[in-house]
Amino acid sequence: MADETRRERKKLQTRQLLVDTALRLFAEQGYEQTTIAQITQAADVAKKTFFNHFPTKEDVLFADTGQYVEAAVEVIRERAPREHVSDVLLEIYERVFARRLAEGPLAGAGKDLKRLDDTVMKLPAVQAKALHVMSDLQQTIAGALLNAYPGVLDPVTAAAAVGSLMGAAQAAGTASLRQGPSMEEYLVSIRRALDVALQGLRSL
Repeated sequence: MADETRRERKKLQTRQLLVDTALRLFAEQGYEQTTIAQITQAADVAKKTFFNHFPTKEDVLFADTGQYVEAAVEVIRERAPREHVSDVLLEIYERVFARRLAEGPLAGAGKDLKRLDDTVMKLPAVQAKALHVMSDLQQTIAGALLNAYPGVLDPVTAAAAVGSLMGAAQAAGTASLRQGPSMEEYLVSIRRALDVALQGLRSL
């Protein structure tokens, strides 16, 4: 058991090293100019190790998304009796997604946050991956809400509730990035957008 725990810890450390190294290289020399071979060389791991963790280079930018989707669904399962849909969605943001932004792959980007967005997130391949990830995320959360609120939500309303909150966060985040914010400023902007969206959601 101890050996198993040690191996798992080592695996997670290697995964994080690859993410940190890749983001650093993306910011320094550009996403398209950075190869998987360069990432593995800088991280001092074998190329095979990279593919054990990530199928493609794009996947590095969305590391551990599945883990956060599971955490979001868990928030819905653990909701208090009669807790309002808007409060559950806000709790998902604060407990899961704000934490991912503050502690996840982009947490250490600092002054490179805008540069990463300009040079990486606007690339067609990355945007396509982001749209796919966002669509799956919204569908999963909407489905969990629908199951949690039978007779209160229908499929369209559940999808609209999740979409309105995530759409507000995405739009505000994009506007904030144009100003070259710190991570703290970026999170504040998103939280302000959620307050606007929640005013409408409280009518559900």
